[in-house]
Amino acid sequence: MQALQDLIELIDGFISGYILVALLLGAGVYFTLRLGFLQISKFGPGMKLTFGDLFKKEEKGDEGSLSSFQALATAIAAQVGTGNIGGVATAVTLGGPGAIFWMWVTAFLGMSTIFAEAVLAQIFREKRGGEYVGGPAFYLRKGLGKKNPALGKFLAGTFAVLIVIALGIIGNMVQSNSIADAINNSFGVPKLVVGIAIALAAGLIFIGGVQRIGKFAEMVVPAMAVLYILGALGLLIKFAPAVPGAFVIIFKSAFTPIAAVGGFAGAIVKQAVKMGVQRGLFSNEAGMGSTPHAHAVANVKHPAEQGLTAFIGVFIDTIVVCSATALSIVVTKAYEVEGLLGVRVTQHAFTEAFGPAGGAFLAVCLTFFAFTTIVGWYYFGEANIRYLFGHKGLVPYRIIAVLGIVFGALQEVGVVWALSGLFNSLMVIPNIIGLMVLSPLVVMVYQDYNRQIAEGGEIYFDYEKYS
Repeated sequence: MQALQDLIELIDGFISGYILVALLLGAGVYFTLRLGFLQISKFGPGMKLTFGDLFKKEEKGDEGSLSSFQALATAIAAQVGTGNIGGVATAVTLGGPGAIFWMWVTAFLGMSTIFAEAVLAQIFREKRGGEYVGGPAFYLRKGLGKKNPALGKFLAGTFAVLIVIALGIIGNMVQSNSIADAINNSFGVPKLVVGIAIALAAGLIFIGGVQRIGKFAEMVVPAMAVLYILGALGLLIKFAPAVPGAFVIIFKSAFTPIAAVGGFAGAIVKQAVKMGVQRGLFSNEAGMGSTPHAHAVANVKHPAEQGLTAFIGVFIDTIVVCSATALSIVVTKAYEVEGLLGVRVTQHAFTEAFGPAGGAFLAVCLTFFAFTTIVGWYYFGEANIRYLFGHKGLVPYRIIAVLGIVFGALQEVGVVWALSGLFNSLMVIPNIIGLMVLSPLVVMVYQDYNRQIAEGGEIYFDYEKYS
């Protein structure tokens, strides 16, 4: 079994380390240029659309849809996970502080890619079982299928199967395992008890459908993110004299090698770029085809509005949350401690600042991050179960997902975990093909939105005309 696991990880390492980096970065550069650096020109309007009406009374939208903010919160629930704590730590430990700079660059480019994903998800969404549903499988079949029906149907089916396995089932086993480990190590609670508790809580949310998932995300995700950011800010305030130097070393080591110190093996620029890009790409999920499922069901006047909201999600995930982790690690020099990797590096940073309470705080944050990811990833799987089997596939999927959460909490099965990573990487390929083929439509819709904004009238979009 170990030989099989090693082979799977070798294949996945090549795909994710080379093919996907090229595809995702290439797509980011392409859409950034085609959309005229909208990350800069539309950042203000994007923030206003996302947060401007947050405290106003919500207008009732179509039944089976979510508000724009609920859709964003559901997307962020999946984006902000254990990778924001452990993955960032691994990037800094193996790539040096310079990896943070390349993480920022990747997020900037990804903001344009996720705009395209959200726009297409909005255009090609459908109503099934009284609820809106959409995502790459839908825009591959309906959009790409207009040019090549056989290819569109094949890529859509392939994507749907891969994401159900990678995120909806196995991926959530991984998240459950992370929660069980964190709670067991910090508070001594048996893993079986943790697994059952997670499964029961998640199951109650799952059976409520998209409306309950959206309400859960809307309430929990902002509180979760604010709690963690406040903790990181407290750490940075305590280490305030080291903050300017942290930025200096981040920018310096992004372009020049840095020497080994303590347990840190030293990093060449190539390694900093590789680790920063990979962490950025897989943290914010731009171009990976996951978050469009949430953005598809948003109740907005124009697809471009949800596209702008979507790229704020990338900003929050990487520029805000991942940076909070990264700076905490750099100012405390936790990445230089020998024998530490992943979550333990971040845990050491918070323990340095707050003592044992810092480790407990991080365990709580990790639990919330992983649990919200379970909810988000479950929903992404559900959208594709609806695509593959319709409403009749939901009950079996929910049962498998809940049982998987309990099983995942008990033990880590190397081959299964490796397969999750491989399927996660493979699902990106059909999504990127669809994005590039349908890019003229994205540009056309963006231009339509800009024209309406310039004219100053009521924003309107004719879904039937474009879909």
